[in-house]
Amino acid sequence: MTANEIYSWDITYLLSPIKGQYYYLYMVMDIYSRKIVGWQVHDCESSAHAADLIADIAYREKIDKNQLVIHSDNGSPMKGATLRAKMIDLEISPSYSRPRVSNDNPYSESLFKTVKYHHTFPENPFTCLNEARSWVEQFVHWYNDEHQHSAIKFVTPNQRHNGNEWFLPMQKALDKVRYSRERFSVLSADFFILLGCLRQLQRTKYCANKSSHCLILMKVLKQYR
Repeated sequence: MTANEIYSWDITYLLSPIKGQYYYLYMVMDIYSRKIVGWQVHDCESSAHAADLIADIAYREKIDKNQLVIHSDNGSPMKGATLRAKMIDLEISPSYSRPRVSNDNPYSESLFKTVKYHHTFPENPFTCLNEARSWVEQFVHWYNDEHQHSAIKFVTPNQRHNGNEWFLPMQKALDKVRYSRERFSVLSADFFILLGCLRQLQRTKYCANKSSHCLILMKVLKQYR
């Protein structure tokens, strides 16, 4: 599996200032990288809103036809005519939870648990739709760019999504050497870490910064005598 092959999405409610009325958080996650690839907050559940979100994600992520499967539960927005028509148009394949299986969309369920148990999640209802959107925007930034996810070997979802997780051992080895007084005169463990990273980068197909990472590694490895 690679990035942009299988997504999971769902809708959860957020408390509004009016009792009995809610804001609805639409959130789409890439299962491979755990990246939140798209989200919206609205004051209703709607297949049309979901269709707009999926179309926006497909454009930003440059999704090719017949590339992507999107999994969801069996809610009415997920099976609504507008969303289904949009997915047919984009040639995205739908996948649905099995009937009467409550835990058949675990990735989205786990994500929403992380959302609502985050230490910045407000105890009181959001005062307006814009406040809810602002909070979610900050959460998504933290989750994608700062949160070191245990399910993906403690890299961030964006690093995994962009193929940069192979760069991290290299960077640690470079930092260790940079702050060391020793020269590269003796082959050390760092040499083999860097060499392994170079070989991994050369094998992988999906790495946004593959060329630049390889050049850095080759330049550093030449310093070993």
